[in-house]
Amino acid sequence: MQTRTCLALAAVAVTLAVGAAPASASPGGTVATAAVLTTGGAGGAPVAVGDVLAAPLASNTRATFYSTAAGSTGVTCGVSQLTARVLDNPAAPGTATESLTGHTFSSCTSNVTGVTSVRSLTVGNLPYTVSVGDSAGNPVTLTSGTAGPIQATAVLNSWFGTLTCSYQLSGAFTGNADNAAHSLVFRNEHFVKSGGSGLCPADGYFSATYGPVADTSRAGSPVVDVN
Repeated sequence: MQTRTCLALAAVAVTLAVGAAPASASPGGTVATAAVLTTGGAGGAPVAVGDVLAAPLASNTRATFYSTAAGSTGVTCGVSQLTARVLDNPAAPGTATESLTGHTFSSCTSNVTGVTSVRSLTVGNLPYTVSVGDSAGNPVTLTSGTAGPIQATAVLNSWFGTLTCSYQLSGAFTGNADNAAHSLVFRNEHFVKSGGSGLCPADGYFSATYGPVADTSRAGSPVVDVN
């Protein structure tokens, strides 16, 4: 009788131990850790290395390239998109890295005196390296690649003919990821004139909100979270 009682107690103890295992435990007994970038919500499935992420302008927003940080004179674009390929997506906390392979603009206008229309606004020297961190504010940083510095070029039709205005980034190109809207926010990123007509402004300040950021390599293009 005593032997059967001890066996029964042992069986109960084993059952309780199995039932108490964390739901996120892996078969090896360690607790699974979410990656920095996931789909399906925070702590969801990790975004795979090599996946392509894309983000258009957020609904009802425009990308702006103004001549002063607090001004409203310059170039405004109604269509823009970011495209990047994931290079590394470690376990959180950490920093994921991407290669920005595309940054396009269209439907652009200008309110600069003497400018009649915008032929194009293009980004040069791609790809750039993108770092996405999961520290406070979910910081996003763009750095230049081997092709050269981060560069933007506007080609404008004007009273004086065609104007080409080239700008390069001054300092770091930084922004923040927002999980609520699955977006990337950039405000007053400072560029300085690097070439072109003497009629071009000396500075350019870029602002835009892109989102939702989606993993286009997965069925249904699910949105991406930063953990």
